Amino acid sequence: MRHLISILLENETGALSRVVGLFSQRGYNIETLTVAPTENPHMSRMTISTIGDDIDLEQIKKQIHKLINVNTVSTLEDGKAEGTLELELIFIKVKANSNILRDSIKRIADIFDAKIVDVSSESYTVCLSAGRNKINRLLKAVSEQAEILETVRSGVVAISRGSKALGHK
Repeated sequence: MRHLISILLENETGALSRVVGLFSQRGYNIETLTVAPTENPHMSRMTISTIGDDIDLEQIKKQIHKLINVNTVSTLEDGKAEGTLELELIFIKVKANSNILRDSIKRIADIFDAKIVDVSSESYTVCLSAGRNKINRLLKAVSEQAEILETVRSGVVAISRGSKALGHK
């Protein structure tokens, strides 16, 4: 089962490496990882998606909370639209060296509300910010029409809906 873990930690050297090291030591895989400073420049928010059962998740959360520099650890409700807002960003660079390919890529981008953010005589770069299912569908549609030269995904960023906020009671 896929889980989203949100961590508020001090923006200090080595804090990220300690969290990642804990996953490695315990034999857990990190599917995606995003980290950035919060509204407080002394704190960072880390969002990790991982695969495991509920028992594994509880163990991970307890171990992370014991780490130095960690302020708050929370689980976000993966896949439950009423509980969590979740997005990824993807760039897809595709071969677009003919009018037929360009038209096809443009049509697919329009269908998915994606943007073509770079154009050259040989390629287009498509950008989309969406949930992972929509991104996966876009990738499939593009790969059926054109050769994908390169992809870059940001990993999940997520936040709970409503007034509940990480680190605030």
